Amino acid sequence: MSETTPILELKDIVTSYGRIRALKGVSLKVMPGEIVTIIGANGAGKSTTLMTICGITPPLSGEVFYKGQLISGLSPDLLPPRGLCQVPEGRRIFPRLSVRENLEMGAFFRRDKNEIQRDLNNIFSLFPVLKERRRQKGGTLSGGEQQMLAIGRALMGRPQMLLLDEPSLGLAPLIVRQIFEIVERINKEEGVTILLVEQNANLALKLAHRGYVMETGLVTMEDDAKLLLTNEDIKKAYLGE
Repeated sequence: MSETTPILELKDIVTSYGRIRALKGVSLKVMPGEIVTIIGANGAGKSTTLMTICGITPPLSGEVFYKGQLISGLSPDLLPPRGLCQVPEGRRIFPRLSVRENLEMGAFFRRDKNEIQRDLNNIFSLFPVLKERRRQKGGTLSGGEQQMLAIGRALMGRPQMLLLDEPSLGLAPLIVRQIFEIVERINKEEGVTILLVEQNANLALKLAHRGYVMETGLVTMEDDAKLLLTNEDIKKAYLGE
């Protein structure tokens, strides 16, 4: 795949929940190596965009391309082996499985046992608290630890692109900063491309290279993240300034 070819591209995506039109013709691009964020109010369509990319909520019309190949219409379980993994909103770990078992579930489609063990060790280096709690049931972890576990589980699939849905939701500010620092490391050190949906617009735009603003199922603005941070309309609507 060429560096000038988007790793992910949405073209005029329309998605509905029954009679409710959640996405009304969304188009966006993510280039290899970028962190791109989607910001907007509750109900703007941010999470629906990620669910549509993953095939969980198939679009009524429009196309989703990943690494230049059409993926809209594919079953969601076919995407992680292709390098496209999601960390869903609310984390959705397996509460009765141990931390280690949760992580191993992220590699369920892989057969390279030695490499899986190596990646497991890398996750424990990235998230030392998970190593300490590797035998503990996932459901007994704190919210921040569960978020780390959800990210670690996705990384066990060796993604080329990671979809992150509201990673700061319900977490204390100190934990949120730790999570965002780790996301930045994953991007810089591992070269993982990231599409981030996040309600904390200030943090998201400081982390991202580019940003899209969504309102009621439409992309209303797109720009360099630093420019969005200084945009007066964005400041008033999303940054509390």
